[in-house]
Amino acid sequence: MPSRRAITALLPAAFAALIGFQAGTASAEDWPSKPIRMVIPYTPGGYTDRMARMLGEAITKPLGQPFVYDNKPGANSLIGAGLVAQAPPDGYTFGTVIAAHAVNPSLYDKMPFDAVKSFTPVTLISIGPLMLVAGPNAPFNTVAEFVAYAKANPGKVNYGSSGQGAAAHLAMAYFGLQTGTKMNHVPYKGTAPALTDLMGGQIDVMFDTVSSLAPQAAAKKVKALGVASAKRMQAIPDVPTISESGVPGFEAATWAMVMAPAGTPATIVDRVAKESKQAVAAPAFSSKLDEMGLIPVGGTPAEAAKFLNDEMEKWGRVVREAKVTIGQ
Repeated sequence: MPSRRAITALLPAAFAALIGFQAGTASAEDWPSKPIRMVIPYTPGGYTDRMARMLGEAITKPLGQPFVYDNKPGANSLIGAGLVAQAPPDGYTFGTVIAAHAVNPSLYDKMPFDAVKSFTPVTLISIGPLMLVAGPNAPFNTVAEFVAYAKANPGKVNYGSSGQGAAAHLAMAYFGLQTGTKMNHVPYKGTAPALTDLMGGQIDVMFDTVSSLAPQAAAKKVKALGVASAKRMQAIPDVPTISESGVPGFEAATWAMVMAPAGTPATIVDRVAKESKQAVAAPAFSSKLDEMGLIPVGGTPAEAAKFLNDEMEKWGRVVREAKVTIGQ
């Protein structure tokens, strides 16, 4: 049994720990008392940026404090996500990440943080199924015709993407595995230059978000072959799913998820998730997402964590089986 002297010596430390615990609890209860930083690992105007800002604006009023948006692009989201991972877990820094966050651990030998342990998932804002399009002069008009053409011309089809390791890149690698086709990847610094080359005939096909490609398909500047969703999208009802077009079960999407630094108080995480769920479910918000070709979600932290784990397993398997490297 510890002596009275030993017990007495422990009292100051125990008291200090108790005071610290109470202070932390009080801080969480008083949150937020100042503006909240939202780190966005991509440039302004893209999918990630729009999701972060739409959600931030929607939950500013119920939280009582505004969001300050901090765009930190680069290294396939590693720079921005790294800032979130290193931030104090006090509820005043969050980040919005997309599918690349789940893929990076499989692409990079060394990471500046742990994609799971360095963060606390908060909520999944939306899922954006990818759309497969071809150039206007491509010798195929459907997914089935494209697969037949690619098989008859192995290694001759060039596909573009918004960048190495991006969802569009991995989606085509996955498509190749599912269809037994071999194509050449041509990475670009963003969707816009890839789309320009697709319309000009420099590349043959590409995947990207519905909001990026549907307007060009409607204008007949590209051919819409299929959408990688479980069912047809409200924004493009005439475009068949890739699954119904001969590649059963094929689904590929990007998504936007709010993350907090690991150790952020659960009361704060739950509060943000609750307000986000209500915001995404609001008719004006969800309708806007539908128009953009996105699926509204707004789930709980536990649901977001499970979704992230499932995505990491799925795309990690694609990276291994397709032998994808960051240099491809």
